Amino acid sequence: MGKVSIGLRGWRFEEAEVFTPDGRLRPLDEMSDDDARRVSRLSALVGTPCHACWLIHGDADIAACNPAAVVYGEPMAEVVLCAAHEPDFLYWYREAGGEAHRGEETLQDAFHEWFLDGGRAPDGYAGLEHVDTDPTDLPTPPPVEEALRALDPATFDADVDLVKRPAEAGPVAIDEAGAAAMDEAGAAAVDEAGAEETEEGD
Repeated sequence: MGKVSIGLRGWRFEEAEVFTPDGRLRPLDEMSDDDARRVSRLSALVGTPCHACWLIHGDADIAACNPAAVVYGEPMAEVVLCAAHEPDFLYWYREAGGEAHRGEETLQDAFHEWFLDGGRAPDGYAGLEHVDTDPTDLPTPPPVEEALRALDPATFDADVDLVKRPAEAGPVAIDEAGAAAMDEAGAAAVDEAGAEETEEGD
């Protein structure tokens, strides 16, 4: 079994730690504290707008925002981004001082301030390189909507289960080559939407 990302690319989990052998999401009280905190937070983040889009359009034009596809940072201080704005975050993190906020509650605010001040990745900034894996070799986790609905709301942390804004839900992903790159980026590995397998740990 490899690493899996649930709903949004980015935060990675050991598949056996969050899914049962028959492919169902485990109850939160059967996960480690950190896994449970991230999974319960994902129940709020899946379907929310990209932060960068929202900083541009605001609530007044929320329909113009792309849904989030990837999450970086720590729960409750995370940054969620669409594919189009992910390079901006990666550039900020790697080249504009963002790494200083790795693992800190300041990461979200610091990125927002940089972006609002006109910070952007240069044209053509590639960000992460993704490697496709033969989908016939991969496990197939259940759809994220079904998996997150299966969670017992009574087990949620009241400070974490916060739904901000509606949008479309993202896919379930398992990624490979993003692991080392996401350690560099200070959050978690990312890869193509869908399901992809990894042999590396955090």
